[in-house]
Amino acid sequence: MNDTKTQVGQIRTEVHGHVFKIVIDNVAKKNSFSPQMMAQMSDAMTLLDRTDDYWVGVLCAEGPDFTAGLDMPKFFGPKAENTEIKPGNIDAFALKSRCRKPIVTAVQGICFTIGIEMMLAGDIVVAADDARFCQMESKRGIAPLGGAHFRYLTRAGWGDAMYHLFLCDEFNAARAYKVGFVQEVVAPGQQIGRAMEIAQLIAKNAPIGIQVTKEAALKYIEAGEKAAIDYIPEIKDRVFSSEDMKEGIQSFVERRSAVFRGK
Repeated sequence: MNDTKTQVGQIRTEVHGHVFKIVIDNVAKKNSFSPQMMAQMSDAMTLLDRTDDYWVGVLCAEGPDFTAGLDMPKFFGPKAENTEIKPGNIDAFALKSRCRKPIVTAVQGICFTIGIEMMLAGDIVVAADDARFCQMESKRGIAPLGGAHFRYLTRAGWGDAMYHLFLCDEFNAARAYKVGFVQEVVAPGQQIGRAMEIAQLIAKNAPIGIQVTKEAALKYIEAGEKAAIDYIPEIKDRVFSSEDMKEGIQSFVERRSAVFRGK
């Protein structure tokens, strides 16, 4: 990974102030993922999670499509490649470990299988109105393995989740917006710019406050209301002891914009 455009079949990264941009770049193959690209995605997510100066992530893709999914022969064919994810790394599907920082995903064109699962593993999705979604694994004799079986439920509810998981149908951006997979729909070509705008708006807020808000919300998803309530004292301790809280109060008193430092 680096900050300049590299050869096809890579995950690239860019730094824009406190926003860390992760770019899928395999346009010649509709941004399908190789095992090496999956490892690079995990590395990028881990860098976002563990770098103090990176407060928000943006996940996007080059070209007309977000991703067609896995490059299947490289994973399951006779010449399948085996590239291990580094121990302790962040999981791009947020199954074993989840990025603590908020992630805004921009999608366009084809967004199939793992593309949907990666965007749902993030937090906010901006879709071009030409986006096409399909969780088609069961048409291939397999099943979703990247979290679709439960994240469809948390975003859409049982009926809409099972409708698309059972039919393995293709649906458009308007439908994805209706069921809660997508938060904004924009004209094609504007999705990355809008995702960056949202990320920059998030980055104006206190990063510790944003991160503990995400953690607390996940407590509810993972363990229910009691766990979320029990987590409030920890939120209070972390936020009230931060320099950012003092800055937030001082900026209010002085009637100016706060300048947060993530401390």
